[in-house]
Amino acid sequence: MPTTPDRPHLSTLEKLGYGLGDTASNFIFHTCNVFLFYYYTDVFGLAAGAVGTLFLVTRLVDALVDPLVGALADRTQTRWGKYRPYLLWCAIPFGVLAYILFANPALTPSGKLTFAYVTYMLMTLGYTAINIPYSALMGVITPSSQERTVLSSWRFACAFTGQLLIGFSARPLVATLGHGNEAEGFRATMAIFAAVAVGLFFFCFATVRERVHPPAGQRGNLRRELGQLARNRPWVVLFFAGIFTLANVAVKGAVTVHYFKYFVQDRGQPVLFFLDRTTIFMTSGTIALIAGVCCTKWFAARWGKRELMITLKLLNAASTIALFFIPPDQFWLMVAVNVVGTFIAGPTPALVWAMYADTADYGQWKFGHRSTGLIFSAAQFAQKMGLTIGGFLAGWLLSWMGFVANQQQSDTSLLGVRILFTAVPAGIATLSALTILFYPLKESEVARMEKELAEHRATEATA
Repeated sequence: MPTTPDRPHLSTLEKLGYGLGDTASNFIFHTCNVFLFYYYTDVFGLAAGAVGTLFLVTRLVDALVDPLVGALADRTQTRWGKYRPYLLWCAIPFGVLAYILFANPALTPSGKLTFAYVTYMLMTLGYTAINIPYSALMGVITPSSQERTVLSSWRFACAFTGQLLIGFSARPLVATLGHGNEAEGFRATMAIFAAVAVGLFFFCFATVRERVHPPAGQRGNLRRELGQLARNRPWVVLFFAGIFTLANVAVKGAVTVHYFKYFVQDRGQPVLFFLDRTTIFMTSGTIALIAGVCCTKWFAARWGKRELMITLKLLNAASTIALFFIPPDQFWLMVAVNVVGTFIAGPTPALVWAMYADTADYGQWKFGHRSTGLIFSAAQFAQKMGLTIGGFLAGWLLSWMGFVANQQQSDTSLLGVRILFTAVPAGIATLSALTILFYPLKESEVARMEKELAEHRATEATA
């Protein structure tokens, strides 16, 4: 693609720098998504139902804050831009809050629950404060939809690399640093992850630039902007698809360790070099995710984003439900099926975030007003609603089916773990695919919007 003043070709360093911002986020977000439910039930000693309620309340409060953070970022004016400075301002507080989350103080049962509520809510608010401006950057780094798809691919290749490092290293680090004490191991491991995250956020801040600006003379009016958002049909469709997508991730992620501990009977013994079954399953799946996201540009060049999203989600749902029928002694078959399913799922997050950037263009093209931060904050609101629903379902369904941590599970509770790991996320993925059917923007319309907006910006520049 040729480089022009209005369509700059992003350097490899800038694409890498932007992508490493999501590596930073995932050193904390993914660790919490995969290990926090287990940590709360099997290490910190909270009941599964109480953890489900904790996730429901704290994530709901956090999700309600998202549009406010997005609107605030849209109104921020600094020499660094609107969204970049939040990477600088919020990195250290976010890292500190993530470390405190796993501090494991010696408290009474009620004190532990209170501590979990306070620290988890503060950590999620810290994530909101840094990740919404980070996500909004995708909509202002370049005006090119094609270039944003490439940038989104870099973002999620780096995000999944972070997940790979976590899946590969977290359990061995917990065992090594804790010397058999899981609480101490989690605390020391999160200290390392938090420090790495802070450094990567700083690198992201230093390497990216904002190039797309609101129309000249644009004035903020939150009520009007929310009304325009509600009338932005492409965004509304993605809003509901986002809820289903993250509910899928939250349910499966919450019970992954439980599934291997209680169903596969993984007791942490190495089966390949120093890796146990849980680590091998997560690591191989993440490698497949990275391979899938690296194919995004190739897939997107041959099929439209909408059709590709629907197909990939349905195929991923089929691979997920297939895991239900694999017996616990067929571990390598589980790995193979999961590798296929996660490769198929790889391009979907890159596609959906590129589509969110297209909806920001649509809002400016349709209404003459650009609210990039609000668009992405409301998208994160949808995703956090999905995480809220997924975490709540995991906690309460396990409790309802009789799960008791660190005990021999009954047939009913074991069935609950298996259903939550396979059938529930497969069903939710199918709902997400059906929702995308209503997404109205075709590639030809995106190209027309991009052309007309570029002409409008050129007119403003010469006026």
